[in-house]
Amino acid sequence: MERYILSFDAGTTSERAIIFNHNSEIVSVAQKEITQYYPQAGWVEHDPMELWSAQLGVAVEAMSKAGITAAEIEAIGITNQRETTIVWDRETGRPVYRAIVWQCRRTADYCERLQPYAQQIREKTGLVLDPYFSATKLAWILDHVEGARERAEQGKLLFGTVETWLIWKLTKGAKHVTDLSNASRTMLFNIHTLQWDEDICRLLGIPMSMLPTPVGNSEIYGESAAEFLGGPIRIAGAAGDQQAALFGQRAFTVGDIKNTYGTGCFLLMNTGETPISSENGLVTTIAWGRNGQVTYALEGSVFMGGAIVQWLRDEIGLIGTAAETEELAQKVPDTNGCYIVPAFTGLGAPYWKPEAKGIITGLTRGVGRYHIIRAALDAIVYQVNDIVRAMEQDAGSPVGSLRVDGGASVNNFLMQTQADISNAAVIRPACVESTALGAAYLAGLATGFWADPSELGSGAGETIFRPQMSDETRAAHIRGWKEAVKTLL
Repeated sequence: MERYILSFDAGTTSERAIIFNHNSEIVSVAQKEITQYYPQAGWVEHDPMELWSAQLGVAVEAMSKAGITAAEIEAIGITNQRETTIVWDRETGRPVYRAIVWQCRRTADYCERLQPYAQQIREKTGLVLDPYFSATKLAWILDHVEGARERAEQGKLLFGTVETWLIWKLTKGAKHVTDLSNASRTMLFNIHTLQWDEDICRLLGIPMSMLPTPVGNSEIYGESAAEFLGGPIRIAGAAGDQQAALFGQRAFTVGDIKNTYGTGCFLLMNTGETPISSENGLVTTIAWGRNGQVTYALEGSVFMGGAIVQWLRDEIGLIGTAAETEELAQKVPDTNGCYIVPAFTGLGAPYWKPEAKGIITGLTRGVGRYHIIRAALDAIVYQVNDIVRAMEQDAGSPVGSLRVDGGASVNNFLMQTQADISNAAVIRPACVESTALGAAYLAGLATGFWADPSELGSGAGETIFRPQMSDETRAAHIRGWKEAVKTLL
């Protein structure tokens, strides 16, 4: 009987389930969009119960499509939107508030008040003090939901990021755990001692009884309750989406870099067993922990990546589908001097300006629809390039290639432009679902489905985009981008 790995891919805009076979091939996919809530400007929320029901629903659908039963599933691997914060009642399992999404900026003022502690927090967690991370979101819930702090101090409430929530639901409350990669994104976790930090929890007034048990990224956590998927299935791997993508790209060598083009863009560089403290606006994070060994990474986060294409479609109405952008952007030779800085939810790495707002510069009477579409795609490229350059400085070596994945990486024009502006080869795998694949790999390695990392894919079918732009043209484009960004700094 052939066996499979089931990946839960709990993203920011949708929940997906993908089933992989032993050859790392996709057997079945199901997907469902989730509701986005924007109660106030800069606030972003999800319904935790919808996250759970949608994820369970697509898992059942993917299995049904392929005619695969629980008995044929070797294990479940989970990957998730990181930093998103959920608090729920230990007994009833009911959330006390909507999930506060990683994009949410409501705690920007709180972070400003915490600035005297920024260096201490950075030394312990590897992170900059920013509303992006989970800690201040959790503190906000305790401070603003009636009775939440009292219940938390009584041990009645639990906290988790999305993978913690899904594992808790799948096991019917038997397991309250978080993997090391997600723990390292909370701004509460000491990435050197691999423990929750008492000083930071005390500073933010967070009872440590709320916090899940940290676990490795590739080990058996427990089993799903039989009633959910037609039989019990081992849950054997979990990682935040960007770390999962790094693993899925088989970036196992120190210096390997990948970028995922999703709602945001996220670049990670494998730095091995050594956590590197960035001097150039990046954060230090845990990539994964396996077999008692921790691998670290440098990371740069772009808050508005593929989401700018959604903005073109849904708010501005310049396109009907995301796929159109590849053709429409090439109807003009350039942006006619137009630049978009999409700081719709602040500017992330390497600038870290949570208060920034998006702008369009260089508008003249000659700038039209196609120029703006092209400028939107260029904005993704320029933001990624800023992080590539920061990584070069921190690592002390040039970046010769960039592995890519995620939905927008299928856009050939975007990938060629990235290669041109970053002056590096852009390598796109045959399967761009690296995030779900990474979660599958972690789960499969834990159960022996794959014996060791050497069995994980071959790299066959890669597409490589090589730089074609002259140095003078590249420099001029980047100079224009830098001038546009300066107006926000």
